[in-house]
Amino acid sequence: MRVLVTGGAGFIGSHIVSVLEAAGHEPVVLDTAAGEGGFRGDVRDAETVGRALDGVDAVCHQAAMVGLGKGFEDASAYVANNDLGTAVLLEQMAAAGVDKLALAGSMVVYGEGRYSCRVHGVVRPGPRSVPDLDNFRFEPPCPLCGAALDSELVGEDAPVDPRNVYATTKLAQEHLAASWARATGGRVISLRYHNVYGDGMPRDTPYAGVASFFRSSLERGLSPRVFEDGAQRRDFIHVDDVARANLVALDALADRPEGELRAYNTGSGVPHTVGEMAHELAEAFGGPKPVVTGEYRLGDVRHITASSERFHRELGWRARVGFADGMARFANDQLAPGAGTAEMATR
Repeated sequence: MRVLVTGGAGFIGSHIVSVLEAAGHEPVVLDTAAGEGGFRGDVRDAETVGRALDGVDAVCHQAAMVGLGKGFEDASAYVANNDLGTAVLLEQMAAAGVDKLALAGSMVVYGEGRYSCRVHGVVRPGPRSVPDLDNFRFEPPCPLCGAALDSELVGEDAPVDPRNVYATTKLAQEHLAASWARATGGRVISLRYHNVYGDGMPRDTPYAGVASFFRSSLERGLSPRVFEDGAQRRDFIHVDDVARANLVALDALADRPEGELRAYNTGSGVPHTVGEMAHELAEAFGGPKPVVTGEYRLGDVRHITASSERFHRELGWRARVGFADGMARFANDQLAPGAGTAEMATR
């Protein structure tokens, strides 16, 4: 199978290219940093995308501006890179008759995830307020009674509730892909990535994920700075598992119903706190211990961990790299220079 990988020179994309080659497929790279044999260009450039699609059987769309970023002043850049770029790609796929798409989705579309109140059952807390965050009240309360909530795993059928610009653009990508599928008879699998880490992560960029922040600090001999109280829960998944997930999704597309988008949570299945990750990584690196700062980023969610059982049940995929092993590997991995807007960091 000949597969166009947008963002194929980036962090996740380059690992996908490697697993495709190992499986006997023919990856074609489209990236602003593509090397010899690939297509150097922007996914928003219709002419370049059209040329890159020549003879292609499927597309693995990784090119994106990722992470929470620096503030709302990045909004137009996120929309231009993620949503306009996806629209151009889908237009060119329709023109070329390419009907299979594996999309890099994100767990951020769920917002604050799933919570239950011991009195009111499953509830959806509102955005956390600045006064609460300034006073170190990080846990979202029950919107009905103000009581403490229990965080639970999110399934793919949960309501979506994007809480920042990046999350909004990732949901829009899915909507665009679903519209394309209905209009053309295409098939789409969206892999809603959790917090991806591993070798080749970009260093020292405001758009990188928390694992990259911590690893970059340790390289400079500094303590990782843990925001809030460190108890916020995430699901950290190694990039090797994410690359293999894309291979599974691409192989499964031929059997998907026409005109349909199917989403799969793509995580390790074992949540950890950000504080636990910082301590595990610092210990494996042999660097200074993390410092809990109480700082926060407005737009961050408190807990987001989702169940990946649908992916295992329907397509047989499951993460293989355990947390301790993955962090031990990451402590010795090489980081890439800080990247631009194409496939920059974790999702």
